[in-house]
Amino acid sequence: MIKRVITGKRLFVLDTNVLMHDPTSLFRFDEHDIFIPMVVLEELDRGKKGLSEVSQNVRQVSRFLDELMLKVGDSEAIAHGIPLPDIRIEDESPANGRLFFQTTQMEHELPKDLPGHQADNAILAIAISLQKSSPDTTVTLVSKDINLRIKATVMGIHAEDYYNDKVLDDVDLLYHGSTELAADFWDDLNRLESWTNDGRTFYQIEGDVVKDWYCNQLVYSPDESHAIEAVVRKISDGAADIELIHDYRKDSHAIWGITARNREQNFALNLLMDPAVDFVSLLGQAGTGKTLLTLAAALTQTIEHKQYIEIIMTRVTVPVGEDIGFLPGTEEEKMTPWMGALMDNLEVLNKTEVGDDWARQATNDLLQSRIKIRSLNFMRGRTFLNRFIIIDEAQNLTSKQMKTLITRAGPGSKIVCLGNIAQIDTPYLSETTSGLTYVVDRFKNWEHGGHITLLRGERSRLADFASEHL
Repeated sequence: MIKRVITGKRLFVLDTNVLMHDPTSLFRFDEHDIFIPMVVLEELDRGKKGLSEVSQNVRQVSRFLDELMLKVGDSEAIAHGIPLPDIRIEDESPANGRLFFQTTQMEHELPKDLPGHQADNAILAIAISLQKSSPDTTVTLVSKDINLRIKATVMGIHAEDYYNDKVLDDVDLLYHGSTELAADFWDDLNRLESWTNDGRTFYQIEGDVVKDWYCNQLVYSPDESHAIEAVVRKISDGAADIELIHDYRKDSHAIWGITARNREQNFALNLLMDPAVDFVSLLGQAGTGKTLLTLAAALTQTIEHKQYIEIIMTRVTVPVGEDIGFLPGTEEEKMTPWMGALMDNLEVLNKTEVGDDWARQATNDLLQSRIKIRSLNFMRGRTFLNRFIIIDEAQNLTSKQMKTLITRAGPGSKIVCLGNIAQIDTPYLSETTSGLTYVVDRFKNWEHGGHITLLRGERSRLADFASEHL
């Protein structure tokens, strides 16, 4: 939908799915008024039962509405609008508009052959009626339903999506985790200092380019005369401390027999192997090596370096996560159908070990004994100490689910989120509303968080051709 600038008095008609999605949406329309049709209240009543996140949101909306109703005395006061509390949500302006309910029968003749759900058409009719009765007020229908917004626009009613759940307006604005230095980068610096500490090389630079950097961002220069690959360690007062990274593309620096095949994979391994980075997110299309690199780093730090007790791997069970409990067997047996990627990558990693069949089987048993598969359904209330936690297919998680998982991490634990926002399997999420997009954006300013977007596929020429041409 094309967003247009609207001035003057406005009245927002809320669809049921907006309240189901975000109960606090009642307080996110600044000084403007809100109208809730009676059919929306009926749909909320039907959706309040259950243990799902949507049902919980519906019950929270009901509690909000009940608290607002306690502040008015009678039906006449309700007809004049219930004042919304003067509160501030996050960094938004305080809500000081009024909340109106449908108190009378409102009818408008819709085309008899207008397709769609009866409740949607009822909401559309109410919006048209409100617009005709108040021509000086811009009536806006707010809905997450694309088809309803289209029908509203066709019928001459202004319609908008509910944008509060979107992390970014455009997924192209998402933080990539790395940046290429300009050819004249070294010439434009105000100050440059270098030193070494424990075999590590550091630079402190001062210049205008520093203000656009983030902690643990990877910077590089492809110029052969000034080739550099470094990670930003500290930013303060217009200056930045950067450290030269390890080159895991060399066989001598292999991680569990795995070497990086390109610059982005090398950046990823540096973040995965850095004990100072507690949270890592890896984005990339299929075949870029997200799972393989993460498992190699996890096994090295768990078995060889003894940094972590064990590896915990989990992923969302699509299509219906709640169905996991009805499958037979233990928790790990329930998750087995969704863990094919883990088994495939373990097979690759096990082949790197030299020895006969018995040795490889022994190694495989050792690997599987240190890797625990857990379901999202059993994560709430748990705390994982000194664990390497891998969240696979994180693009299918909501921001609330992502928060629930990340807050499970106890002292000494590391969390790695893997995913491809171009392959979202749930119909209720998009590239801009995915929980993976959410954490990438929120963790980019944290000194113990890192992110990298993998660009090149490393599977086969067949897979590369299919990704580009199909």
